[in-house]
Amino acid sequence: MADESDRYVYRIHWSNDDDGFVATVAELPGLRFVAQSSVDALAGLRLLAAERVAAMRSQGQEVPEPFEDRHYSGRFVVRVPPETHRRLVIEAAEQGVSLNRLVQSRLA
Repeated sequence: MADESDRYVYRIHWSNDDDGFVATVAELPGLRFVAQSSVDALAGLRLLAAERVAAMRSQGQEVPEPFEDRHYSGRFVVRVPPETHRRLVIEAAEQGVSLNRLVQSRLA
């Protein structure tokens, strides 16, 4: 069976500061690989991620579960200042929608 790193979330973007493509992996914050091509950046990072997972296992550390394998309920709690809460309730009422619908549209 392939290790977890094969199912991690990888992202690649161009960086003027690094003068190359930067690949990152969401499940392993701080791990990155820079290369002159996006293909090389991804390949390099996938190798680094697999090595990091192997090292974590050998040191008895918990290996991050891929985001894809996690369960999402569709609910989360956000704390905001009372004034923000009031302002959003008023805005939702003015638009004729629920507070939940207003916040959903803002997050989408």
